[in-house]
Amino acid sequence: MLIKNPILTVSAVSPKQYPKDNLPEIVLVGKSNVGKSSFINTLVNRKKLARTSSEPGKTRQINFYNMDNKFYLVDLPGYGYSKMSKQEQEKVGNFIEEYLQKSKNIALIVFLLDIRHEPTSNDKLMYDYIFKTNLPCLIIANKADKIAVTKVESAVNSLQEILNPLKDIVFLPFSSERKIYTDDVWNILKQYIH
Repeated sequence: MLIKNPILTVSAVSPKQYPKDNLPEIVLVGKSNVGKSSFINTLVNRKKLARTSSEPGKTRQINFYNMDNKFYLVDLPGYGYSKMSKQEQEKVGNFIEEYLQKSKNIALIVFLLDIRHEPTSNDKLMYDYIFKTNLPCLIIANKADKIAVTKVESAVNSLQEILNPLKDIVFLPFSSERKIYTDDVWNILKQYIH
C-alpha cells in the first residue's frame, strides 16, 4: 500500500488528546526496543517518520500517525524497560491500558516480538491481556534479518507454539532491514482499514 503523506498528528498522554476523527486505528504494542518505530518507518517507506533510538524506553507517549486520512498507526510506549523507574513503568502501563480500554476505534492490534528470543513474562502478560480484549490481533516476529533466512519459518512457528498453540492468530516475520516481508503485512492490515 502506498502512503503518500504520513504525519505524526499527536503524542497523547490522556484520552482527551486522542484524535476525534474516528479513523480506524492499527495499534502497535511490544516491549521496549523491539522495533516498533522502525516497523512504522519501513511500512510507509520513510526513514525518520517515527524516531528510532538505540536506547530503549524512548517513547513515553502514545503517538498517532495519520496515514493519508485513511487510518492511524498508533505507537504505544514499550513495556518492560528495566532502567525506567517503577513509577515510570507504572505510568506507561496505565497509558497503555487506558488507551486499549477507552479507544473506540481500534481496528487491529499488531503485537511485535523479537524473533530471536522466547517471549518474556511481560510479553506473555501482554498477549493474555490482548487476548482478553477480544480485539483482532496480528503478531509480528520482528528482526528477522538477525537470523538466517532458512531459520525464519521455524522461529516464527516456535513463537506461535508458545503463545498461540491453537494457531488462530496470524504470526508473520518482519525485518526493517530486509523489507521482504512488508507486502505480507500490508495484505493483513488492508483487511482492517476499510
